[in-house]
Amino acid sequence: MIEVHDLHRHFGGFRAVDGASLQIEPKTITGLIGPNGAGKTTLFNVIAGVLPPTSGRVTMAGEDITGLPPHELFHKGLLRTFQIAHEFSSMTCRENLMMVPGAQSGETLWNTWFGRKRIANEERALRAKADEVLDFLTVTHLADQRAGQISGGQKKLLELGRTMMVDAKIVFLDEVGAGVNRTLLNTIGDAIIRLNKERNYTFVVIEHDMDFIGKISDHVICMAEGKVLAEGSLAEIKSNEHVIEAYLGTGLKNKDQLEGTPA
Repeated sequence: MIEVHDLHRHFGGFRAVDGASLQIEPKTITGLIGPNGAGKTTLFNVIAGVLPPTSGRVTMAGEDITGLPPHELFHKGLLRTFQIAHEFSSMTCRENLMMVPGAQSGETLWNTWFGRKRIANEERALRAKADEVLDFLTVTHLADQRAGQISGGQKKLLELGRTMMVDAKIVFLDEVGAGVNRTLLNTIGDAIIRLNKERNYTFVVIEHDMDFIGKISDHVICMAEGKVLAEGSLAEIKSNEHVIEAYLGTGLKNKDQLEGTPA
């Protein structure tokens, strides 16, 4: 689904991403972990078109997408969320979802004059789709709530719901569990797994919570100092001496501490 070839992103003399190469297989959930400052979010930003690479290449299903802007990647089915949710705070949760699909008839002045029936039909379909998404995420009770008034965890669910409004092919989730209570995090995890199993979504997830990564991930990639340090199952990653040293600066004797170490 995604291949990253020798990717670099420099900020002056600082190499946030420094020759990272990796592959994301279709219909999988990949956990991306690593110490703070490892380059995880910068890697996401470059893949998703938020930042241009200094050098290197990114392909999606064999197509070179290096440096394409986010709106073009959106139409190709590549979406990402951010550590801090970006909702339209004065709109309801349902309206936030209805805003997502592009090229809506109501966006043109001509159609507001002469295409009102088409606009009304589209809005009915979008409303039905939004309600289906809210039901899937078990938050139908939030449909008419202003998005700015819901909790941080509920906003993360809403962002996940946005990806469902366009049937995304691959979704990059950046710290989906940040500031989210355990019960709601389990709800988010269950939704990610269902989207993967039932709708063939591919996910790449940056997350601090190792238990969460272990619950949802098929494969785990560990980054350090802008490079891919190790790949494998979570158990393999936890027993990798290089990973342990990257987190703790110690040896294998303290590997159990990785269980609770933030990513």
